[in-house]
Amino acid sequence: MQKQKNNFQAYSQVFIASKYADSKKIYAKRRHDLMRKLDSFCVLAGMQVEPGCEEPFVQTWTKMVQEPAFLYLTGVNQAGCYLVLDPSTAKETLFVPAKNPFKEFWVGKRIGFVEGSDEVSKVTGIADVRPVSGLWDYVASLARRNAARKSMPKHAYAYFFESVKGDHNRRLKDALQKKLRPFGMAVKSCEKQHFEDRLVLEDYRVKEACAAQKATELAFREMLAGMHGFKTERDLSQFLDYGMRRRGDGDLAFPTICAGGANACCLHYVKNDEPLRAGELVLLDFGVRIGTLHSDISRTVPVNGKFDPLQALLYQIVLDAGEEYSKAVKPGVSLKEIGNIPWDYIMEELDTRLVRAHSGKFKLLYDKRPHGVSHFIGEQIHEGNPGSRSLDTVLRPGMLISCEPGIYGEFSGNFNGKRISAKIGIRIEDDLLITKTGSRNISSSIPKSVEELERLMRPAR
Repeated sequence: MQKQKNNFQAYSQVFIASKYADSKKIYAKRRHDLMRKLDSFCVLAGMQVEPGCEEPFVQTWTKMVQEPAFLYLTGVNQAGCYLVLDPSTAKETLFVPAKNPFKEFWVGKRIGFVEGSDEVSKVTGIADVRPVSGLWDYVASLARRNAARKSMPKHAYAYFFESVKGDHNRRLKDALQKKLRPFGMAVKSCEKQHFEDRLVLEDYRVKEACAAQKATELAFREMLAGMHGFKTERDLSQFLDYGMRRRGDGDLAFPTICAGGANACCLHYVKNDEPLRAGELVLLDFGVRIGTLHSDISRTVPVNGKFDPLQALLYQIVLDAGEEYSKAVKPGVSLKEIGNIPWDYIMEELDTRLVRAHSGKFKLLYDKRPHGVSHFIGEQIHEGNPGSRSLDTVLRPGMLISCEPGIYGEFSGNFNGKRISAKIGIRIEDDLLITKTGSRNISSSIPKSVEELERLMRPAR
């Protein structure tokens, strides 16, 4: 194993010297970094069917979205492919469907296995490319080798989540277990080892995330300047979406939420077609993808360009809660440890600033904590284990997280001799990059203070 270890070290030095100038080297380094953490071979599956294959009526509506782990390790956004990593020999093998020229006539060029051709290797940087029909025979040969040598582990790895049942990764795990059972081998998940690397962004991915922030900022400022011309949620969201799309790689990070008035109290509101009413707030949750990274931003603005006193008070409480939380974000802590900070702060400030100072009342639509204040951002906009959201992961420099406190409910208070009551939803979200000593708000240039928002929405004279 010493020779293998030295090979890995030499390989890593080459990539550091190249400064990640070549995408094939990026993917190769990721595969080798994962292999260094494993003591047995590992099988990973891309998506097994293309959109529309199971429900034909959506075929022209849905684009191919690859399994993020498979995409992270290969760059291959195509269905029906597998990757096998064998750390004992530092070997990587890609299994792809047979080449299908007729299908390419309809949908464009795809990678595919052709005997004697090295085209797929040239594209992916993986030297050993085989037809997918040979996957299980190859796996059996690795299992047979492990079983024959006492020093070899009696397990293999697959990428799956214990908390998720029935997805394609779980089906792979079950199929692999069936193949390994005759050899007395078990199947372990490599999810933890994979995310140890994937959650920490390389320098070039940090640059992509910052570029996404800039594209989002420019689109948002453009939207604010035209705020008085939007009559419906649809008008507003479509304008914002176009501004982000034309500045990004063409894709949004997720479907934009544009929720006016009481609609903002639905956390994942996507209807986006009701009238915007003067005197109400509109909550926006939006972002764009650039490269493989995303922005994930929330802002809440007054439809008529001016916060009323109740809205301004609640907005400032949420804004301050985010600042209070960001002070605790640093390496060495987990999101689970610090997750209650903004919610405790909001409850205390509602009592102080609303109830005591303005004879206010409030009825929240939840019990103290409406949602998590943070999630990781990376290959997915909600990065990490889908069951636990990786909240127990200890923060490290290079990780990117959201910071999104919010408040949703019915509120009232006395302001300047007048009683104001409303059902209000407010969320303010920024993206925080973990540094060596704390965090850096890479969304800081996207307007969010009451004063700046009102100034930017003021009609030109």
